[in-house]
Amino acid sequence: MSFRAVLFDLDGTLLDTLEDIGRSANQALQEGGFPLHPIDSYRRFIGDGVAMLFQRALPPDAALDQVAVSTCVAAFGRFYGDGWNVATRLYPGIAGLLDALAARSIPTAVLSNKPDHFTRRCVSHHLADWPFAVVLGQREGTPRKPDPAGAHEIAEALGLDPAEILYLGDSSVDMTTANRAGMFAVGACWGFRGVEELRVHGAVATIAAPGELLRLLG
Repeated sequence: MSFRAVLFDLDGTLLDTLEDIGRSANQALQEGGFPLHPIDSYRRFIGDGVAMLFQRALPPDAALDQVAVSTCVAAFGRFYGDGWNVATRLYPGIAGLLDALAARSIPTAVLSNKPDHFTRRCVSHHLADWPFAVVLGQREGTPRKPDPAGAHEIAEALGLDPAEILYLGDSSVDMTTANRAGMFAVGACWGFRGVEELRVHGAVATIAAPGELLRLLG
């Protein structure tokens, strides 16, 4: 196959943000008097936006309380705003992959369920060496993934048919988004979820290391 662009998820795909997100979420839970979680538990909570993160992290009764969820979301915004870049880093091999894509003049884009301002901050800080054509996070008025609206917006901005775009992500949300958008779904096995989840939710291919993406580009 031959693809004309690559669309990336952010957290768990390009950047390992687990520690900073988990620590900030625990600080928000602690401020609200709720139980905390081991950082590794946040692998299962991340991916569907901040509100859903807290619906998963809060005790069952509090998770149904919209006030409790909204309070935690607001607190998370404060704590993550202060600590978004304490431990966050590129995954090994990502820099080499992005160098190779840039050398081939293959356009790249980012679509995340992280709030848009945090998405742009992470990309501008950690990924400034590479020319991403479009960067979109979760925004008011645009449904979050797995709704394909954001992916279609990116395809339109790139002037491409969705079928010409390879979508790389690390979760069921990403695989579902890619398939609903009509893109080629590739699962990143180094991210927050496992290969089985990726395959069950529609990964056409899975890769164990970023450089393996190049053989799929044609």
